[in-house]
Amino acid sequence: MKKQILLPKYTTLLEQMGENIKLARKRRKLTSIQVAERAGIARSTLYLVEKGESSVAMGAYFNVLRVLGLENDFLKLAADDELGRKLQDLDLL
Repeated sequence: MKKQILLPKYTTLLEQMGENIKLARKRRKLTSIQVAERAGIARSTLYLVEKGESSVAMGAYFNVLRVLGLENDFLKLAADDELGRKLQDLDLL
């Protein structure tokens, strides 16, 4: 598996997301073993998700969010495409 290379500021964003996922798990009083089993991933993969590791498949992130009841948060990714709408509007002129 090839490791994704990210600039430090984007690595920080992923790390913050991982921390948010970890906090959500702890608020629900779920162990890492419980979440990993329910998500169908290895405990080591969950550890990487909670670290915000860029090499983890998006599907693993989704399954963890699903287990935590946060699957609708996944729909927020790229939902507000302000730049895309501006570019589209320029084509209409």
